Amino acid sequence: MVAPFVLTSVAFAAGAEIPTVHTCEGRDASPALAWSGAPGATKSFALIVDDPDAPDPAAPQMTWVHWVCYNVPADAHGLPEAVTAAALPKGTLHGTNDWKRTGYGGPCPPIGRHRYYFKLYALDVALADLGRPTKAQLEVAMAGHVLGRATVMGTYQKRKRN
Repeated sequence: MVAPFVLTSVAFAAGAEIPTVHTCEGRDASPALAWSGAPGATKSFALIVDDPDAPDPAAPQMTWVHWVCYNVPADAHGLPEAVTAAALPKGTLHGTNDWKRTGYGGPCPPIGRHRYYFKLYALDVALADLGRPTKAQLEVAMAGHVLGRATVMGTYQKRKRN
């Protein structure tokens, strides 16, 4: 039997609250991620983190993109907490998030409790250097190359101010 392709974080359980350290109210440090069970033909991974509840979960209008990276080597099994561009596995490239910058941008919801999806894609190729692609541009480049997808979702709501 083939093991399922799974993505986890030691920072939060699936469906649970993302700790403040990983948000704009903390250090804005990326959570540690680990994965296993990738399809055997995997040549690289791509990671997209987004929030489909922006700006208000009661009336979502857009999906806000928090992190885009690709060409994570097939022999990688995770990313450490607070990973910097220099500490990413060799060959990994960053895309552009919705703050118009590269790298991780943590949860920072303006209102309500939002859901944050960490989506890891196993690809049958290493992609060409796309520059600093947006999520949409990366999805176009990945089309037809996705062997599997693993997802972990966490939630966050800003602390109430007095």
